[in-house]
Amino acid sequence: MLERSPWKADRPLFIGVAGGSGSGKTTIAEEVVDRLEGRVSLLHHDAYYRNLVDLSFEERTRVNYDHPDSLETELLVKHLESLRSGLAIEHPVYDFSSHLRSIETVRIEPGRVVMVEGILVLSDAALRAELDLKIFVDTDPDLRLARRLERDIAERGRSVDSVIDQYFTTVRPMHLEYVEPSRRYADIIIPEGYNPAAVATVVELIRSRLT
Repeated sequence: MLERSPWKADRPLFIGVAGGSGSGKTTIAEEVVDRLEGRVSLLHHDAYYRNLVDLSFEERTRVNYDHPDSLETELLVKHLESLRSGLAIEHPVYDFSSHLRSIETVRIEPGRVVMVEGILVLSDAALRAELDLKIFVDTDPDLRLARRLERDIAERGRSVDSVIDQYFTTVRPMHLEYVEPSRRYADIIIPEGYNPAAVATVVELIRSRLT
């Protein structure tokens, strides 16, 4: 049985935020961190994409990045274990334009609250076992696709055709197979991508932990 026992006040609080691509989970996680003035550490699951340096750029563009195997989740789990033990970690930095990890990392110091966000955060049993509170951001597919289009074109230099092709080839099938079923593990479901009341609830829960 991998599920962790209920959280106790004598150890750090680990929170997972999952949801489909473009659901708004990153925005929500970052807002929680901002409202708590940096007292919460934030880890991004998609920074842990495997570093496929042995593949050419063309081969890397054809990788299914929405499948769990594309992520080095075992490293993320080790990092969470280190943070829980009071040890700092070197959080990877991923370059989405080249599909490679940067040689740079971001040092994350251990703290009392750690958030992990990503589409597959709740789909992996070993990762779920590290989480004390599990949140799923539930957003309609058409809105998620529109947000993904806007993000990938503006931030990742993608074309409209490539984003749409990837959506129907891998994003949508993997969402139905892995992401959507993982919502059953959530303790809190935030509807429509952003719900001020739900975000406020999470913020107040964390504040109570910090005080």
